[in-house]
Order: sequence, then C-alpha cells, then structure tokens
Amino acid sequence: MARYSDPVCRICRREGLKLYLKGERCYTDKCAIDRRGYAPGQHGQSQGRKRTSEYGLQLREKQKARKMYGVLEKQFRAYYDEAARRKGITGDTLLQLLETRLDNVVYRLGFAASRPEARQLVKHGHFEINGRRVDIPSYQMRVGETVSVREKSAASAKFKELLEAAEGKTVLSWLERDMVTRSGKVTRLPAREEIDAPVTEQLIIEYYSR
Repeated sequence: MARYSDPVCRICRREGLKLYLKGERCYTDKCAIDRRGYAPGQHGQSQGRKRTSEYGLQLREKQKARKMYGVLEKQFRAYYDEAARRKGITGDTLLQLLETRLDNVVYRLGFAASRPEARQLVKHGHFEINGRRVDIPSYQMRVGETVSVREKSAASAKFKELLEAAEGKTVLSWLERDMVTRSGKVTRLPAREEIDAPVTEQLIIEYYSR
C-alpha cells in the first residue's frame, strides 16, 4: 500500500484553504497553507488582488468541491444531475451524495488518514460492504449498510497503524463505528450542518444552472 504522494498541497494553495488532502500533515505546522497561504506559481502572491467575476466564483467553488472529494468532472456533473432529480434542496442532496461515497465514508470513519488514501485503499480491495468485497471508491452507500476492513487486510502493519489512529478520532453522528469488528455503519443521511465541507453549494448549483 504505497503512500499517496501527489503534490496535492498545490491544490489547497490554489483554492486558498485547507482541503485536508494530506491527512495528518494538514494538522501540523508543515501544512502548505500555513506556511505559504497563497496560490502557487510566479504570480501567486499577487493573485488575491484580482477581481473575480460571478462565473469565476461559481467555477472555483465547483472545482473546490470536486477536488476535495476527488471526483472527475463527468462524475461530479452526474452527481449534480442526480441531486436535481431528487426531492429536497439540491445543494444539500449533492453534498449527501458526495458524503456517502464509499471512499468518503471510510475516511469519515477514521480508517484512512485522508480521502486520497481512502480511495487508494478501497481500490486495492481492503474493504467489504455487508460482507461482500467492494473495490469501487464511488460506490454509493445506503442507510443501514456496513463497511468493514477485510480480515486479511486488518492483519497488516499498515492497517494496525491506521486502526490505532482511528481510535482517537471522533465519528460523525450519522455514522456508527465498532473498533472491535473494525466496521462502520451509515445510520442516516447527514444534515447540511453535519457536513464540514467548506463550500457554498448554492454557487455550484448556479454554475450548472446557467
């Protein structure tokens, strides 16, 4: 299980806020945003002086959410279309769909240090849904479904380290976690106030509604 090492700190600097793509590093003084809180590149320090258009604000908000959850443009558009079809507030539904992706649930349960790491672990087949191996990060978890670390994977040194770190992490109220069985369950869909994603979803809706 190789450590995720892409230069994702540049993404956070470009967006101007922490997207927590580097796991524990984001909580230390090594965080790129804390050290250089401006966009990368030769003119990064002067970019804040530019006036951004309404379209530019909408685009940046969409890009921010897309990069935070590690979703490609085609996938993200599909999530928006699905959210628009469902009853309720489209913005809230969009975030619920993103939050209940398998890779995000694994991250939220503390079984991975970051979303990129969770996505990698899922792809490598280290998790099961209701006892069935699933290696699709975008798998949409439903209320009542349980995700667990596979027995063989749990015995590895990497997972022992991850599970030990998970014990000290608080689980969100819409999830349940059992460290004895190394599993977690989606008990209900999260409310907007329970989703700490620093995005203004209304701008995303406006972007796709143009």
